[in-house]
Amino acid sequence: MKPENHYINRSSWLRAAVLGANDGLLSTASVIVGVAAATNAAEPILIAGVASLVAGALSMAAGEYVSVSSQSDIEHADLAKEKIELMETPEVELTELAAIYEKRGLDEELALKVAEQLTAHNALGAHARDELGINEITEAKPVQAAFASGSSFIMGGIIPVLLVMIVPVHQMVLLQYIGALIVLMLLGALAAKAGGSSVRKAVIRLSFWGTIAMGVTALIGSLFNVNI
Repeated sequence: MKPENHYINRSSWLRAAVLGANDGLLSTASVIVGVAAATNAAEPILIAGVASLVAGALSMAAGEYVSVSSQSDIEHADLAKEKIELMETPEVELTELAAIYEKRGLDEELALKVAEQLTAHNALGAHARDELGINEITEAKPVQAAFASGSSFIMGGIIPVLLVMIVPVHQMVLLQYIGALIVLMLLGALAAKAGGSSVRKAVIRLSFWGTIAMGVTALIGSLFNVNI
């Protein structure tokens, strides 16, 4: 039989990748829109866009690495503690595991039998999975998460930077908004498809918050119009 391909199997990288692409596109476009509303010169807009892209990608990668590393440290600490407990009090741990299976619907005798067999096969793996909720799908992977987040930020953020190079300055705000909105909608649809959720809800959510973000930065930029 072919193994089932569940959506949860993609959660470890999908969250970081989608978040990075959305943040890269939206934050870079918002910075560009804000600066474009404040000046009619192309150079400051491009510099602001590139700076936002580079700083944002490094920040996202570093932040994701630190965050997921903290989760990984906690997982390893719990596993180390559980390993010691299995060595020092194996009977208590067996009873604890059997109680978990009883709560899930097995009768007392069957729960104990299952606990005994799983303990004999891989005691630490059974406790990691059923007591601590740690398995190969949800296990924290800092490097993978950092790479997915940083690279996807660049993929999203490069689009508004490229637009700066080809769009007339006097149309920058409008065309940046339209371009970012279109890509946000596509990202939302792709993420929803990959995650098995509602495409319509994802598109509406990203479009709404994208409009708010770019609208606010455009307003702030217009308040500091320097006309250089």
